[in-house]
Amino acid sequence: MPEPRREAREGHGAAGDDRAALVRAMTGFARTLRAAGVAADHQRTQGFLAALRELGAREPCDVYWAGRLTLCSCPDDLDRYDRCFAAYFGGARPAARRVPPAATVTRFVLRPDEGAGEPGEGGEASAAATASEIEVLRHRDVARMTAVERQEVARLLGMLRSARERRTSRRRAPSHRGALDGRRTVREAVRRGGEPARPRFRDRTEKPRRVVMLVDVSGSMAPYADTLLRFAHALVRAEPRATEVFSVGTRLTRVTAELRHRDPAVAMDAVSAAIPDWSGGTRLGEELKELLRLSDPRGAIVVIASDGWERGDASLLGRQMERLSRLAHRVIWVNPHKGDPAYRPLTAGMRAALPYVTEFVAGHSLAAYEELALRLAGGTVPGAVHRGRGRPDA
Repeated sequence: MPEPRREAREGHGAAGDDRAALVRAMTGFARTLRAAGVAADHQRTQGFLAALRELGAREPCDVYWAGRLTLCSCPDDLDRYDRCFAAYFGGARPAARRVPPAATVTRFVLRPDEGAGEPGEGGEASAAATASEIEVLRHRDVARMTAVERQEVARLLGMLRSARERRTSRRRAPSHRGALDGRRTVREAVRRGGEPARPRFRDRTEKPRRVVMLVDVSGSMAPYADTLLRFAHALVRAEPRATEVFSVGTRLTRVTAELRHRDPAVAMDAVSAAIPDWSGGTRLGEELKELLRLSDPRGAIVVIASDGWERGDASLLGRQMERLSRLAHRVIWVNPHKGDPAYRPLTAGMRAALPYVTEFVAGHSLAAYEELALRLAGGTVPGAVHRGRGRPDA
């Protein structure tokens, strides 16, 4: 007698017919959910079918929970899911016999402005989310998120503790190897009364490489500006002495001091009050010229987060990018539209800037920001394309 799974896979016999009927019924349920406004796309539907195969789908309770944990993306979907389940399968919500223990992840999130306080004082907040929801949220475009999803992304960015690429400093410190430290060696010999002393050495120390980040707050970047500034807040909190942040629009505004506050909400309120040109135009060429006058980017990683819609002179932007590329260690351009496979950098601003960009990356999702943090830490991202080489240490 052949194995049931092999028989189903080959599509022969009653088992294969039953499996095909089950797949048709469940994909029809997913289509019903999509019609009701639930984001039950192809990937979620495949996860739903995989969950049913694991559970066996012998009882309505298994079908209900498998679909709820894989097809719903936010709390707003739960009521729609219950109504669609009752209408499609002809029954009310099944009793919760059991929930698969590995399907739910409970995370305890500590707010950045609170230490290890007592649980009763509100220092510890519990947030339960399914593993599938978290993974989908990581890759979802920020511009298409609901208010609840944006809050979750803001909380995850507040927890981000980005490491920083290290560079060799000019200063030297006592070390077990390196150049001979004559003064310390002589002092040690004098302390021993002129007896031969063990040689002392000193070597160069390491320090975090500076990051200068420019965040476009123009009208075309409005869906992403808040999230990018929250990412900048995480960078400033991780390395406050090695990070500078500016907003760019119709003028250049330094917002580093405002982002140094521990509480992300307070920091964002201060930034909102400090930036006078929200949702205006973009004059990147003039603002890069102003940046090179106000700040020295030599040896720094410069991150420009913009969609490249330049309202000023594109040739001026190209000249300033050329100057910047000669001074900076690396220039990373973060474009939210880069996450779309169909995107092509055809605007005049992007065409003028790209020849001088070291790395051109996406900036539309939480996963993209995590990859950007990895780049700033000196790590390598699978599939990354480098358009140039970093400058030597300055």
